[in-house]
Amino acid sequence: MASKSRPRTISVYLYIPNIIGYIRVLMNCFAFGICFSNKELFSVLYFISFAVSASFAMPWMVGLPANSIKVCLWYAVILHVSVLTIQFHDINLGLMCLADQYLSTFGAVLDMVTDRISTACLLVILSQVYRPSFVFLSLLALDIASHWLQMYSTFLVGKSNHKDVKDSTSWLFKLYYGNRMFMGYCCVACELLYITLFLLAKENEKMIDVLLGAARQSIIYSALLAFLLFGWATKQLVNVIQVS
Repeated sequence: MASKSRPRTISVYLYIPNIIGYIRVLMNCFAFGICFSNKELFSVLYFISFAVSASFAMPWMVGLPANSIKVCLWYAVILHVSVLTIQFHDINLGLMCLADQYLSTFGAVLDMVTDRISTACLLVILSQVYRPSFVFLSLLALDIASHWLQMYSTFLVGKSNHKDVKDSTSWLFKLYYGNRMFMGYCCVACELLYITLFLLAKENEKMIDVLLGAARQSIIYSALLAFLLFGWATKQLVNVIQVS
């Protein structure tokens, strides 16, 4: 009698989401290597990596003039709108991976570590081009501490996902992690604000002066900045709740 052939198993390191994770790491290394010589290309690569969508190319953004408030703000709007499509793409990818049993703890950790290191590097860069630098270094410490404590507390109580906040008493915490679109908006707004600040940055400027200068250009730019700042502030408040 012929023996039944066993189904071949793929190494966890070769899962499709993990391969995408490796590409993100390489993309970030290249992006940060050229961040001062080509701000626009860096911003595009950084955002694509953040969106976890290597198949989405945005070549038409490369070559935008640097230090242009008008271009930078509209650039932020275009990326913010386009992320809605990317979010749906990521959801479909997640469902496909779940069906094929391609999700793994290794992939989740790789994704989170890549996100945290990428944001940390960008905040360090912003701390070098803006004054006071303590603001961005404090945001860096808060970001790392909040995610580490949230993951640690998740493992302590035996939950499988750090986004499981059913037992939380904070309505903002439940809203943030319970509504993926709202959480996506806050995360995207935060990253786009950092990217916009980097594109507008000049040596040793004060962040408040740059923001006020951009807001004075037009009421539209003021509204766009307010839109980004609200999402950024909400995310920082959630980080504070996670630490506490």
